[in-house]
Amino acid sequence: MSSFRLDGKIAVVTGGSGLYGAHISEALCEAGATVLIASRNREQCEVKAGELRGRGYVAHGVRLDLADEGSIQSFVGESVTAYGGIDILINNSVSRTGLDDIEKTTSEGWSAAQQVNGLGLMLMSKAVVKTMRERGGGNIINIASIQGVLGPHFPVYGDTGMTSGIEYTYAKWGMVGMTKWLANYYGKYNVRVNCISPGGYNPIGTANEIRAEQFLRNYVERTPLGRMADDSDIKGAIVYLASEASKYVTGHNLVVDGGWSGW
Repeated sequence: MSSFRLDGKIAVVTGGSGLYGAHISEALCEAGATVLIASRNREQCEVKAGELRGRGYVAHGVRLDLADEGSIQSFVGESVTAYGGIDILINNSVSRTGLDDIEKTTSEGWSAAQQVNGLGLMLMSKAVVKTMRERGGGNIINIASIQGVLGPHFPVYGDTGMTSGIEYTYAKWGMVGMTKWLANYYGKYNVRVNCISPGGYNPIGTANEIRAEQFLRNYVERTPLGRMADDSDIKGAIVYLASEASKYVTGHNLVVDGGWSGW
């Protein structure tokens, strides 16, 4: 079981206090890593980091704006100076701007989302993988989605008014492809790059609860395990791919979806 430990590792989680990010940060801490919880909202990140420190773990909330190349460069440089390097990068941040049907998608909304989901992802990966190559190794995990494995199943939205925006599908398929490119190119430098594609997370409590409940019923009826993902479902996958337990795994897209994509 020691191969699953992350003691002494420095891990960065972008969007580390958000929907999946908080659970990812927690999982890495529980496995022994020092975790830098990063997003534009440093205060929110520090709240999560404080909760983890209260449990005896090592975590810090840090500001990082993936839409700003200068912020990315400063964050990576300061992290390397302070900790000697970044061992694990979890690319989890996602912009949900412009999540709409194509006929309602504007050039402004598309560009705003891509500033984070496309350009920001590339710039963050570029900055960190360079330091990993120079240090002789590292580990990158990209958080994609089943929307990057299959096309959206629109009947599940029914007449809820909810939808899966075209930009999100575009971004997540691109992330899976980028994972394979990075894995193939940087394998010779002992840098592993993998992807996790989670299924839907329980949306109850979002803006329109009645619509969310209808969507939830439709979704779970199509899922072999009969439920959406819960708070802990991504944690095991994260620790596995971040640790030496998966030392011969790279370029892989691990689907964690309760069987949704198996039909």
